[in-house]
Amino acid sequence: MNKKYTYVWVSLIVLIFGIIVVPRIVERLSSGSVVENDRLNVSGEKSSDKLGYILLDGKRRKVPAFEFINQDSVVVSDEDYLGKVYVVDFFFTRCPSICPVMTTNLVDVQKYFKEADDFAIASFSITPEFDTPQVLRNYKEKYQIQDKNWNLMTGDHDDIYELANAGFNIFAAEMPDVPGGFEHSGLFALVDKEGYLRSRIDDFGNPIVYYRGAILEEKGVNDHGETEEIGILKIDIQKLLEE
Repeated sequence: MNKKYTYVWVSLIVLIFGIIVVPRIVERLSSGSVVENDRLNVSGEKSSDKLGYILLDGKRRKVPAFEFINQDSVVVSDEDYLGKVYVVDFFFTRCPSICPVMTTNLVDVQKYFKEADDFAIASFSITPEFDTPQVLRNYKEKYQIQDKNWNLMTGDHDDIYELANAGFNIFAAEMPDVPGGFEHSGLFALVDKEGYLRSRIDDFGNPIVYYRGAILEEKGVNDHGETEEIGILKIDIQKLLEE
């Protein structure tokens, strides 16, 4: 082939790579949505077979320190969860929409891992002014929460919102115009025994980061066509328990 045309083709390939691939890499790096499996998975094994570490600024993202009061007026901190695999959610007892579904799903997960002493759940109320320990105890009884490692927590308003929005990047905000007066995502975060945020990797090497908690497993798909993720959450909890 004529060298002139060879150079043209090479230049064209480089240009296409720069237009399509590089921006995607930059976007993932800038958003922090890169997992360690992206760098370490060189064995030919599918990246989705293992859970990745969520990275932020090149470092494994860890649950920030927290300390709140649970339904029994006992102080609970992040250190109490070390050595346990646990699921995190943000809710409020008067929630008229997604919280009942989220709690129902977590009760199902609780039953599924009832024999696992190293599994736990951490639920944080985004209306701590109303959700006192007594209110949380009533909520616990209503949903037949039995796991001793499941804490329903309340405390300082600003600290809880800081933990939700900055610590976990799980949206929570006061919005008077929505049902219940508060808006929050129905997402669950998964944490390993060392306190690191973990996630399964999709077929494209990207972390799903969080798990949809507001769709019943038995329902399968919601009205928006989104698939439930409680089934895969159970699988991924088991993977972490076996690490």
